[in-house]
Amino acid sequence: MSIVDFTKTPVTALYGSNCFSNAVMRERLPKNMYQEMLAVQGGEKELTLEVAEVVAAAMRDWALAKGASHYTHWFHPLTGLTAEKHDSFIAPTMDGRVLMEFSGKELIKGEPDASSFPSGGLRATFEARGYTAWDVTSPAFLKQDQTGTTLCIPTAFISYYGQALDKKVPLLKSIDALSKQAIRVLRALGNDTSKRVYTTVGPEQEYFLVDKALYDQRPDLILTGRTVFGSMPAKGQEMEDHYFGAIKERVAGFMRELNTELWKVGIAAKTQHNEVAPNQFEIAPVFTNTTVAVDANQLVMETIKNVARRHGMEGLLHEKPFAGINGSGKHNNWSIATDDGINLFDPGANPESNARFLLFAAAVVEAVDRYALLIRASAATSANDHRLGANEAPPAVVSIFFGGPLTEILDNIAEGKSSVKTEEGAVIKLGVTSLPNLPKDVSDRNRTSPFAFTGNKFEFRMVGSSQSIATPNTYLNVAVAQVLSEFADKLEKGAHKNETIQSIIKESYAKHRRVVFNGNGYAEEWVREAERRGLPNVRNAVDALSVLTRSETIALFEAHQVFSKDEMESRYHIYLEKYAKQINIEAGVTIDMARRYIFPAATTYAGTLAQDAAALAAVGATNIPQAKRVKRIAELAAELYDETAKLETVLTEAQEVEDPFTKAKAYFEKVRPAMDAVRTRGDGLEKLVAKNAWPFPGYEELLFKL
Repeated sequence: MSIVDFTKTPVTALYGSNCFSNAVMRERLPKNMYQEMLAVQGGEKELTLEVAEVVAAAMRDWALAKGASHYTHWFHPLTGLTAEKHDSFIAPTMDGRVLMEFSGKELIKGEPDASSFPSGGLRATFEARGYTAWDVTSPAFLKQDQTGTTLCIPTAFISYYGQALDKKVPLLKSIDALSKQAIRVLRALGNDTSKRVYTTVGPEQEYFLVDKALYDQRPDLILTGRTVFGSMPAKGQEMEDHYFGAIKERVAGFMRELNTELWKVGIAAKTQHNEVAPNQFEIAPVFTNTTVAVDANQLVMETIKNVARRHGMEGLLHEKPFAGINGSGKHNNWSIATDDGINLFDPGANPESNARFLLFAAAVVEAVDRYALLIRASAATSANDHRLGANEAPPAVVSIFFGGPLTEILDNIAEGKSSVKTEEGAVIKLGVTSLPNLPKDVSDRNRTSPFAFTGNKFEFRMVGSSQSIATPNTYLNVAVAQVLSEFADKLEKGAHKNETIQSIIKESYAKHRRVVFNGNGYAEEWVREAERRGLPNVRNAVDALSVLTRSETIALFEAHQVFSKDEMESRYHIYLEKYAKQINIEAGVTIDMARRYIFPAATTYAGTLAQDAAALAAVGATNIPQAKRVKRIAELAAELYDETAKLETVLTEAQEVEDPFTKAKAYFEKVRPAMDAVRTRGDGLEKLVAKNAWPFPGYEELLFKL
């Protein structure tokens, strides 16, 4: 493990040392070439081969000076993970030597074998060609470990025919779509200086740490990332003593190295703390542009696991690794800003900025209401099914939180009221040209809201801890872009700007404010109220994903040129297939652990107890407790045997289903309940079998020993 002495190497010197950032480019590129790159990053110019050659040479020299021998186009296939193919810089010469070369063409374009990546039917399995294309909006970086140093170049990934085979291409297109419509709105409001709009994201990453030696004894953790068996110890999280508690020295050492590794590649890891569940933690970065944030979050997840292993631990990113305690999410803090520094969700101190804020806030409300099913689908995975709606994460009902002051103002605008009293007693004339100078924190935070306004951003809390944030942000960007396009149409046609703005906000919010809810999202009363309001409540991923193939969904993405019909349908099939495969693996592990480990351990222990009982009976003992325990173990072991056989039957039946939706539904409706039945018996046996006879480390060790 690497330990950095910050008294000798200050953080300011360490930060970004392994990142080919704009600051590094400014130092290493000729001034005119650097300006060209800024224009390319801003979407003002196309990248030319001439510029790419200069950048490639500078990037190569920088990487070689830091010990790199290889480079890779680093991309986001539809596995949800990242992928890389390494090529060395060497170029052999005729006299048996080598040169270290890296051309502009190699920087711009790569060609990994794409045959085995998920495509959802976009291509035949025998078609192997795929292309990676340099994403100039995200900086290159160096990966360093004991094996060496590799230059990683963030790229997009497309098929031979140009279809997106990754999560980056749609994300980039969605940002362009949102920018286009937001700029139209800003122009109609009189802003003629902003040229482009960007989305920014700050994803809070939750994770668990467990001792590596204990992890290695759990087949379920190794193969699925979660425990398919395990009974709760006497103490769980009920004391809330872990939450924000003092960080143990071993974990603090891990966190120190984690920060160091992230800072090296320019990831501004800012906040770290103990979370509510035992051995659960959180790390949060400073906000940055969404494309950079997406790449950074994938690196954060990878680095958590790598650094944990160097400290004799394993990082768990699964949404629900342990039953009975809180799981892990990833709060996606999302905002919109212009290239000249205007946060469009920042309530201002003058009429123009207030009108803009209210208009964009109303657009988000309408987008969340109209496209609630799409937003729900963006967080739909088999792992997240364990978490959503479980009183530890947002409910499955998509709602939006504004807090009292803003809700009251928007309600009064919708109802045509002319004024409202503030808490201080002042009377505010309502209209888009008048709004109180609101503080940044206009309300308390609402941890039960799936989509909460938290000052100058919205916190989308549904995203799962192991998910790429690319898809949730892509869907969100497109939903808001569509509403803004309709707002822009009205603004561009309106003869009187202020009256048109007032009319848009009033009409939109009045129609869609049903999605605004400021109360306890965990309460059963809210579920009933949401139903009364007509809000969807989709409780599982399989049903949630069905929105992706609806004609109106496909039309939405085609209108903004983010997905074609084929690309959208391919993702639907990929996500359903992944859902089924994940549960298939979990069911297989459940069967294996029940038959090969738990049943033999229970029967062997029961045999030992039976011998003890027989010995006691032989000397005249009566009412022998060992005999009673043997009987209960035998009953549970028999039930475990029978339920495992039932699970194997329904698993085989699900495996034989061909239709992707029907197959995924079978895994949800039949296989998962059968797994739960096996687990109930296995966990019951764990409570009866002596600890030294149980084949796995239990929750007590996994959750409380670090």
